[in-house]
Amino acid sequence: MVDFSQLRRHRATALTILAVAALYYATARLGLLQQLVRGQVTPLWPPTGIAVAALLLFGVRVWPGIAVGALAVNIFIGPSVPSVVAIVVGNTLAPICSYLLLTRAGFRNDLDRLQDALALVFLGALAPMLISATIGSSTLVLSGALPARGFWPTWSVWWTGDAMGVLIVTPFLLVVRWARWPPAVGPLIWAEAAALAACTLSVTYLATNASSSSLLFLVFPFLIWASFRFERAGAAPCALGISTLAIIASGRMTGPFAHHDLLTNMVTLQAFNGTVSLTALLLTAIVTERNRTHEEIERLCAQLSDAVAHQNDGRRRGAPPDV
Repeated sequence: MVDFSQLRRHRATALTILAVAALYYATARLGLLQQLVRGQVTPLWPPTGIAVAALLLFGVRVWPGIAVGALAVNIFIGPSVPSVVAIVVGNTLAPICSYLLLTRAGFRNDLDRLQDALALVFLGALAPMLISATIGSSTLVLSGALPARGFWPTWSVWWTGDAMGVLIVTPFLLVVRWARWPPAVGPLIWAEAAALAACTLSVTYLATNASSSSLLFLVFPFLIWASFRFERAGAAPCALGISTLAIIASGRMTGPFAHHDLLTNMVTLQAFNGTVSLTALLLTAIVTERNRTHEEIERLCAQLSDAVAHQNDGRRRGAPPDV
């Protein structure tokens, strides 16, 4: 007897895998517009963020979609078939390792706790992406596509790109997942949101095109503004916009990224974008926890007030009449 429910589950899983592969490939083509090394290594690799988000949302069963997407991207730009296979293995293992570490740490996709923010930064982005960067850079050197002296610059760009993909894209996708159009938001809130977006992008553009790197610190007040006023829904898009403009500047080697070698620029970019992402994640987690605690206190106070009122009503009904 045919189990139609099982067939539907298999079909849904297959469609999810195909969707992950298609998104991986499409965002990879966008990421390659900022390639810095050999036409395939970029300081922002959005597919890694999509891969980690897909694993967190749908489970490890969607890993073939990551592998297929990585294969479709690298088959045309890899130096040889064995090298492409090795790179695909590294690009698939890193998100899976990220997923396993986050799951073991009790990560929650809502990103509403401080421990979730810290876990995403260190267990989801920085540590696991060492795998893909090391395998990919070593493969390019061993295949002869890169000289040995190019290992560390390539490794730094590769690690930066994969880690930034997780730090920037994954939180944004997790936020978009539960985002809903607000039912009753006044025009003042919309005006404030528009002002926040305009100010954030304008100041970031000026800071990433100025010669002094100290101006990069001007973006953090806007991250604080977004975190306190709009929480995750505001901080995640702001962090995405800031980091994207910084990556574009580093790719063009303009502003604070001018007159430096590739390795120095990648260290600067990783430090800046990592600080931006960490600030946004930690502040929103703290604000969300504070608001949740405040709501819980209000709920308990309301319950206590109702209990006291009920008890007083009972006493009045049971009291003897006045003489």
